[in-house]
Amino acid sequence: MTKAIASDLLSDAHHLPDADFRGLIADASHKALLRAASAVRDEGHGRLVSYSRKVFIPLTHLCRDVCHYCTFARPPRRGEAAFMTPEQVLEVARAGERAGCHEALFTLGDKPELRYRAAREALDSLGYESTIAYLADMCALVLRETNLLPHVNPGVMTADEIDTLRRVSVSQGIMLESASERLGKRGGPHYGSPDKDPKVRLETMRLAGEQSVPFTSGILIGIGETRAERIDALLALRAQHREYGHIQDLIIQNFRAKPGTRMHDAPEPDLAELMWTIAVARLAFGPDANIQAPPNLSADDYPKLLMAGLNDWGGVSPVTPDHVNPEAPWPHLAVLRRRTEDAGHRLVERLAVYPEYCADLARWVDDDLAPRVLVNMDAGGFARTESWSPGIVMEPPAADIPVAPNLAQIDPKISQLIDKAGQGDELDENQIITLFDARGPDYHAVCRGADELRKSVNGDTVGYVVNRNINYTNVCYFKCQFCAFSKGKLSENLRGKPYDLAIEEVLRRAHEAWDRGATEVCMQGGIHPDYTGDTYLRICRALKAELPDLHIHAFSPLEVWQGAQTLSLPVSEFLARLRDAGLGTLPGTAAEILDDDVRDILCPDKIRTDDWLSVMRAAHNIGLKSTSTIMFGHMERLDSWARHLVRVRDLQKETNGFTEFVPLPFVHMEAPLYLKGRARKGPTFRETVLMHAVARLALHPHIRNIQVSWVKLGRAGAAACLEAGANDLGGTLMNESISRAAGTAHGQEMPPEQMDAFISSMRRVPRQRTTVYHDVPDQRLRQSYDAAPLEPINLTPVRKRQIDDAPATSVASA
Repeated sequence: MTKAIASDLLSDAHHLPDADFRGLIADASHKALLRAASAVRDEGHGRLVSYSRKVFIPLTHLCRDVCHYCTFARPPRRGEAAFMTPEQVLEVARAGERAGCHEALFTLGDKPELRYRAAREALDSLGYESTIAYLADMCALVLRETNLLPHVNPGVMTADEIDTLRRVSVSQGIMLESASERLGKRGGPHYGSPDKDPKVRLETMRLAGEQSVPFTSGILIGIGETRAERIDALLALRAQHREYGHIQDLIIQNFRAKPGTRMHDAPEPDLAELMWTIAVARLAFGPDANIQAPPNLSADDYPKLLMAGLNDWGGVSPVTPDHVNPEAPWPHLAVLRRRTEDAGHRLVERLAVYPEYCADLARWVDDDLAPRVLVNMDAGGFARTESWSPGIVMEPPAADIPVAPNLAQIDPKISQLIDKAGQGDELDENQIITLFDARGPDYHAVCRGADELRKSVNGDTVGYVVNRNINYTNVCYFKCQFCAFSKGKLSENLRGKPYDLAIEEVLRRAHEAWDRGATEVCMQGGIHPDYTGDTYLRICRALKAELPDLHIHAFSPLEVWQGAQTLSLPVSEFLARLRDAGLGTLPGTAAEILDDDVRDILCPDKIRTDDWLSVMRAAHNIGLKSTSTIMFGHMERLDSWARHLVRVRDLQKETNGFTEFVPLPFVHMEAPLYLKGRARKGPTFRETVLMHAVARLALHPHIRNIQVSWVKLGRAGAAACLEAGANDLGGTLMNESISRAAGTAHGQEMPPEQMDAFISSMRRVPRQRTTVYHDVPDQRLRQSYDAAPLEPINLTPVRKRQIDDAPATSVASA
């Protein structure tokens, strides 16, 4: 008889010792279990329900085991090959790749060469000693010839076999099925199947845990086990996971009676029994676990499984059938999405390795395979499902162009956070992460909420500044792993030759910009080993001497910090000298990600988070305004984004010195970090738009202006961000070197005529502004239109020199 059990007891059941857990489950009602399991799932996964778009590769149907319910395994047949050939494997894999799959699921019988002469002879003819060796080579083939990520289910393995397969697959698996040795005795479904001994299978899992292999396991229900034996199996798996943390997902699979098997007339577990087992699994493993059940084995009832704490549908193939359950076709992906969302959840595609394990690839995935995972994942560790990347000329994915959301489908938690931010109440890091994780209708709600806030703060005006970028040198002795711009012995030499502009060229470009209506010159460069603080001071003085009304927006916090170091000055004093020499404002670059765990990899020798904030604080305290930026989409995660926004917001609350926030999506094509296999392909389009939208919400009311980089996103990308909280397009630029060096193809100038036309096409009001968001004098406005074409630039070659005897025309001694 069940008792009324307090929900908090069930919610904390994953912490209980085994005996207490068994007792609690025995006393709980079916309804209480489902309710608690669903709440626990929501605590860990929210509304997200994942699946893997896979292609099923049945390498061999031969198996030395004779499970009484299985139709996948079969003995050798005359005229039928024992194994798929490499050509057949590749044909199926390529079909999956064309259909957008990310996973190559290799399923096969367990060591058939130990039972069948036909298997031994086939392996001999192929040149392999074992099925595992052949499987490893087929995984390697798929890795070489496609973009798919192999997942392998080869059965019982030794430590050496696990190690071999770890080098060519991103995850492995073996179903425990049951912990009951009774089922292996005469009359049981596992009789005659030595590899189904629970101790043997658990030992394979233990060995995988020791080698940090992301591992799939689970139980098969309805094959004659009792509920108590199911709990035994779940607790045995839980014990392994507690020790190694390697069970990335737990499958609860319901038995299906199949014609031609010894269990063809055995009763199948009903939906209630399946839901009970899923709920118990969720409560045993807790909120963070991935609990999976195949949707094709529950006919039209599969959405009901979500009520039991499920958060994953497993692998679903648009190409191949379920070779283990061929009588049960997978649902069409569009139908799976619709029915999942009708149940109040968000369907999201994952990889063969789950997001939690993608977050620590150094531990869980072989070094040679980690780059393959990185380029196929987004910042949340889910599958990257688009070809779009910042800098590439390509239409953005239509599903992520902001539209009005269906209000009935929005998660109340998302609505509450949007309302909270709109009222000026601060969001904490976890709440910001929740917004960054928004998908589907929730994503569109965040974009709409941010845009409504933008309209209330900025109206329909979209600003831009007529300016010119001048990057005075691309020589740099820092070794930032994302930078394709800098050149020199200590940098990653990738595109173009090193240069160090003559001061005459700097002044010529500034004069040309002024003649074309510019109000600002933006100057930054690499940290040239010959540059000192005096270099930056002389640049300012030279410009102001010739163009006193041209605003100088220059010198990142890194340049300021380095300049102060070379002169042995406090940063605040050096900034005061720069201000007095004519510096007007600072760009907020060199921020990258304000999280030192990320900076340790991204830019290990660059200034730390506190240094960047300290430079900006000092600048603001002496009256110098600055922008603020984030460079995102490389190897960081959502928590780093949230941390960055909070740190920018906290400093703004203290100083009120930031004029705007500028998201800078990582352009990957020529970046050393990407070419070394250590970065993603920039943010996805959804992530890019969300960065602007969430920044609008999280920084309100402290930072009023959110700027979008048209040079990185193109017009279509910029337009989407302007519909999601952004209100500014930045500069016309005239020249742009840094993004182009990284590979962007969106041009390097958008003159006022084009700016106005673009903004007007969105039914917004264009506004030329100054660097600090004031109105531009009429004379400057008039001069900015119909400007003459730019003269060719002159990149002064680098010459080895010392500061004291540098030519008078060099920037270093300007």
